[in-house]
Amino acid sequence: MRDGELDIDAPLVERLVARRFPAWAELPVTRLRSSGTENAMFRLGPELVVRLPRHPGAVADVAHERDWLPRLGPGLPVAVPEPVGFGEPDSGFPWPWSVYRWLDGANPVAGAVEEPEQLAKELGAFVAALRRTATADAPRSYRGGPLAGQDESTREALARLAGRIDTAGATARWERALAAPTHTGPPAWAHADLSPGNVLVAGGGRLSAVIDFGCAGVGDPAVDLIVAWNLLPAAVRGVFRDAVGAEDAEWARGRGWALSIALVQLPYYWRTNPVLAKNARHTIGEVLAESA
Repeated sequence: MRDGELDIDAPLVERLVARRFPAWAELPVTRLRSSGTENAMFRLGPELVVRLPRHPGAVADVAHERDWLPRLGPGLPVAVPEPVGFGEPDSGFPWPWSVYRWLDGANPVAGAVEEPEQLAKELGAFVAALRRTATADAPRSYRGGPLAGQDESTREALARLAGRIDTAGATARWERALAAPTHTGPPAWAHADLSPGNVLVAGGGRLSAVIDFGCAGVGDPAVDLIVAWNLLPAAVRGVFRDAVGAEDAEWARGRGWALSIALVQLPYYWRTNPVLAKNARHTIGEVLAESA
């Protein structure tokens, strides 16, 4: 999917684990199917998972999660990844990598959410709790700035999508989002990539975990409202909004973020990542279906 991406397989992970963590050397290693774009994931025995960056742009996330997950996790209402080991670069792999506790659950499917109202409440509670986390020394989120910073990439994506989606409708809704008042409050924590692939549900559709905090940081937390369009059905968006406490301008910016991310993803992953492309089309359709 990206330039500089490494070919990572189970035998490589077995060698890395055996050299760095001899106590786990006999545990079976199994690659996990994933639509993720930044990391390769391998199950390590019944209780662990190995996560390795796939390309140079994902390497910094290893240290970021190592530093911040232990600080963020205790204040959140659902499980988040728990780092238990860190691997160093060696002759078989050029970057640092991580071992986490295994988290049970499955990714919910947009358009087929089992208990949408309950999930909306639980996702809202997660976002609200994350926003209450202290921001001292917190890193800036790369999606934490003004929505206008996404204008160039969004319009480039719209041009590439001409004839494949309703670009006139998408442009109108994008421009409406850009017109929303900017964030004037203090910076707050946001996950910044709250998409179906980073949400785990279990026990009849209940939120069980949120994963992949590589984008997490502080800024305008409106970006975490994207899950209202990339996952939740329209009928329960108000439930999620109430749980978060989002006012009109923030809601408009969140919808703009959802649209922009989906528009940029769609042409990029059109052929290389069918799961992400499908969700991008779903998100764009959900935004276009709203009249305001």
